[in-house]
Amino acid sequence: MPNTELFRRLASHMGFDEPELHEPDEALVRSVLSRDHPYAEGITFERLWRDGWAPLNLPADWRPFAQGGFPTPSGKCEFEAAHLADHGIDPLPTYIPPETDNGYPLALITAKSSLHFLNTSYANMPRQLRAARAPRLDLHPDDAAARRICDGDWVRIFNDRGEVRLRAWVGGRVRPGVAAMPFGWWPAHSPGKVSANALTCDGLSDLGGGGDWHDTRVEVERVEAEESWS
Repeated sequence: MPNTELFRRLASHMGFDEPELHEPDEALVRSVLSRDHPYAEGITFERLWRDGWAPLNLPADWRPFAQGGFPTPSGKCEFEAAHLADHGIDPLPTYIPPETDNGYPLALITAKSSLHFLNTSYANMPRQLRAARAPRLDLHPDDAAARRICDGDWVRIFNDRGEVRLRAWVGGRVRPGVAAMPFGWWPAHSPGKVSANALTCDGLSDLGGGGDWHDTRVEVERVEAEESWS
């Protein structure tokens, strides 16, 4: 189901009757293409319907940042953004380590690892699921050895928020102190019907209000095969 259909249904259930919230997809596409922009010249709904795609009419030597600069006070890519100091933020990129790991020594990364999903889209389709196989937890050999975990073992990844059980993938894909598991898997198709969301933080970052899930800490332990969720 496309996001636009979800938006329309939400608008109906919430009692919003503005026409803009209920426009069908074709009307939305035609509205975008009707705008007088040189990049979209010659691209019509009928053409897209017939061919399935169309390239934008970009200039031959299109280098927007080289020609027009960056949207910063200096017009350059700024490694030191002095204006951030007015908001109480360090103007230089800064790593702020967690105050404590609360007994969870590993930093959890939930990276995109499957080329068969688009974030969570298509993650319920049998063909994509067969190609992606199953999610695994990446561990560095040093961290695995300290926990008596071998490649292929079932492990329990946990913190104060929840737990997930996956097979371990021991190797050099992550550095010591890091555990990595893929995002995008639906709980319904994950071992134990639980995804990475059971572990990640739900706070907001200091700039931009994005998620702060990269500050999530976890511990990992080996579990016997009969205890695992398959």
